[in-house]
Amino acid sequence: MQQLKEWLATEAEPDYRNFSASLIPNCTNVLGVRIPKLRKKAKEIAKSEYWHEFLNSYECEYMEELLLQGMVIGYLKLTTEEHLTLVKNYIPKITNWSLCDCFCCGLKFTTKNCAAVWKFLQPYLASKDEYELRFGVVMLLNFFVTDEWIDKVLDKLFSLNSEDYYAQMGIAWAISICAVKFFDKTYAKMKEIALPPVIFKKSVQKSCESFRLTKEQKSLLRSLDEI
Repeated sequence: MQQLKEWLATEAEPDYRNFSASLIPNCTNVLGVRIPKLRKKAKEIAKSEYWHEFLNSYECEYMEELLLQGMVIGYLKLTTEEHLTLVKNYIPKITNWSLCDCFCCGLKFTTKNCAAVWKFLQPYLASKDEYELRFGVVMLLNFFVTDEWIDKVLDKLFSLNSEDYYAQMGIAWAISICAVKFFDKTYAKMKEIALPPVIFKKSVQKSCESFRLTKEQKSLLRSLDEI
């Protein structure tokens, strides 16, 4: 484990540290190791004999160590139940949007276990905790905006609200992904159900930033603000 700390120190880049820290409010424990390097190291750990020790007894001092733990969970070859146990144990460590989003996108075992993961996500989607709710929402936008799940996803997203900024932005981001991939369904939902103002405005903004929507579709979304 000491070798890992030495490796992190060697790979740290001061300029990248300053850049990364500037994007994450109140985060002072960034070393500045780039994500591709962390992913490569995480794959090595996941294939090693000490991954269990790394996840359960390793003391994390820096955000990169927490990022590594999340990545390792995604790379492990386990049963769905084993994976979800590790995910549950990791979620309390999520204290910023970067840890949340990086962790979620690596949980690719979800694609073959959508029903089980959907059930697992429900308590987090009902949570009042900012990052528990963001975790649930970011999982939806990564793995459930599909033909099979879009109706359930929209019903869920349009039932959510939060006073916390990063939860609000997660919901808006997810709605924008739905708009890009399933415009007609999402637009109809936005006409039917009034979103909280902050989430609505950010959803429209993020949707209209996409090159995949036509000018006409963007105009329709913007016109909702006048209804």
